[in-house]
Amino acid sequence: MSKYWMNYPQIAEQLELVQAIIIKTNRSSEAYLNESIDYLMTTGGKMIRPAFLMIGSMLGDENIRNKQKIATLAAAVETLHLATLIHDDIIDESKLRRGNETIQSKYSKEYAVYMGDYLFSQCFVMLAEENVPPKVLHQISKGVARICKGEMLQSHLRYTTNVNVLDYLRIIKGKTAALFAVSLGAGAFEAKVSEKLSRKIGMIGLNIGMAFQLVDDLLDYTGVTEQTGKEVQADIIKGYYTLPLIYTLNSEFGEETKSILSQPSINVEQIDRLIELAHLSGAIHQTQALAQKYTKKAINGLMELPSSQGRTILLDIVPKMLSRIY
Repeated sequence: MSKYWMNYPQIAEQLELVQAIIIKTNRSSEAYLNESIDYLMTTGGKMIRPAFLMIGSMLGDENIRNKQKIATLAAAVETLHLATLIHDDIIDESKLRRGNETIQSKYSKEYAVYMGDYLFSQCFVMLAEENVPPKVLHQISKGVARICKGEMLQSHLRYTTNVNVLDYLRIIKGKTAALFAVSLGAGAFEAKVSEKLSRKIGMIGLNIGMAFQLVDDLLDYTGVTEQTGKEVQADIIKGYYTLPLIYTLNSEFGEETKSILSQPSINVEQIDRLIELAHLSGAIHQTQALAQKYTKKAINGLMELPSSQGRTILLDIVPKMLSRIY
């Protein structure tokens, strides 16, 4: 279990249950599948999305919460997220994630494709067995569609140097923020908050997800591989231009940036120069400011919610997510 939640024992305890549900649901008579599932779980991340679903359920009446059902919903959301990560690593040809071998690197691309598909199906098996309300199933299904649309738009704009800020925000709204919105909103819905309030809580999750992704983008320019657990600046080499680079392209250093990006291959010195230009142009500051804007919107939304344990946890953890270094 990630140490990320050690200051929130009530969340950490429930995440242990979520992990157990994922492993149990995916337990097979095939030893090779069990081994790869176990590997995936032991190299997992912070489990932020299932934690957010649980926190969302704390925004309503805790006396009517079905903890087992909520844990299963959280397990389904995490299983969905794991499936998307496996497929992302195939597309990006990533060898490492969080400092560990990816599934496609450890086993094979073919195996990783099928494993990702398997986990997608298992997500909906969990939802069906728990007999979740159609509204929640609809939210999660729409979330999957938004993730795919975000990824497709990103693929469509790969190596495009005239991509604008709004296009990029559409990408991350789909590929990252949508699942934050689903997690927080679905958790609240299961705690019997009104549909209107559930939508509002979902918007808070969306704003948190936007800030989270923008901070993640910044780590490519301010972090190191050992801290971020991924190859620093890998996005640039693979043609995925994130917000710091987009801001740089639209700055006084735009022509030099385009000239570097137009090269058939980009060496380490050129990568270092792109990072330097991002700092010189103010792109890092602009990205930080936008992340702070989304964070402020999320916090303002939280302040409008009724007092609850969930609100207290979110008000504590959201600012920390903005200042993380990995």
